[in-house]
Amino acid sequence: SDHPHLCKPVGVLLMGWLDDTNILITGAGSGLGRALVERFIAEGANVGVLEINAAKANELSAEFGDRVVVTVGDACSYDDNAAAVAATVSAFGGLDTFIGNAGLWDYSTPLERLKPEALSDAFDEVFRLNVLAYMLGAKASLDELRKSKGSMIFTASNAAFWPSGGGPLYVASKHAVVGLVKQLAYELAPDVRVNGVAPGGMPTDLRGPKSLGQAERSFSSLPVDELVASFSPLERAIAPEDYAGHYVLLASKTEAMTVTGSIHNCDGGIGVRGGRAERERR
Repeated sequence: SDHPHLCKPVGVLLMGWLDDTNILITGAGSGLGRALVERFIAEGANVGVLEINAAKANELSAEFGDRVVVTVGDACSYDDNAAAVAATVSAFGGLDTFIGNAGLWDYSTPLERLKPEALSDAFDEVFRLNVLAYMLGAKASLDELRKSKGSMIFTASNAAFWPSGGGPLYVASKHAVVGLVKQLAYELAPDVRVNGVAPGGMPTDLRGPKSLGQAERSFSSLPVDELVASFSPLERAIAPEDYAGHYVLLASKTEAMTVTGSIHNCDGGIGVRGGRAERERR
């Protein structure tokens, strides 16, 4: 099986953590989002997707069939988020979890290298997708999530806790996600649980802002595995699917019924440092 965590002895009913659960995720055409779609389906969920890239959207539909319903649109548009919610509810009968996952990275561009004439536009691009899009998806899905006593999960980052996970634009935007999680958890309790997941680096098609000339540059073009293995105390490369279990846990109404306002930090222990790169500097 491609999912050994689901294997059970012959004669035992096979159950997933998310049976009969309906999930909507933004930015699921590749990388972490794609891994989440696959894992959610393996756990018994139906999945709605809001994806801006039509080719990636078609690939999802072709691979997963009627277990997914894909809306081609922009996570920064309220109308597109609302359309994705409506499509998910129409296809599956309701919505249990909204996951804000689409994002931009700034390729660790430091303040000194940010040109004054590009800074405002770059800020708007990064914060619009990394923060505002989450708020728009939360707003669009709120009524359905109240009905289901469901949850929201936002993708944060190791950069939500520590410096050097990006430049000031990205790090500030991910710190803002932590504040958004806590505030919405406060506002929406007791009806809707709101949490975040803070993964570390992984091979993904994450892009940068157009205003910095980074829109065509893919994060996976970097030696990601080598960088993550050298920077993490665990000293191993981490694949997108390695993070999926945290989302499964938080989406589960039985396993995470007491969890709201939390950020699950699963970045490989960056906060305690001690990886090869640091030990070699001592």
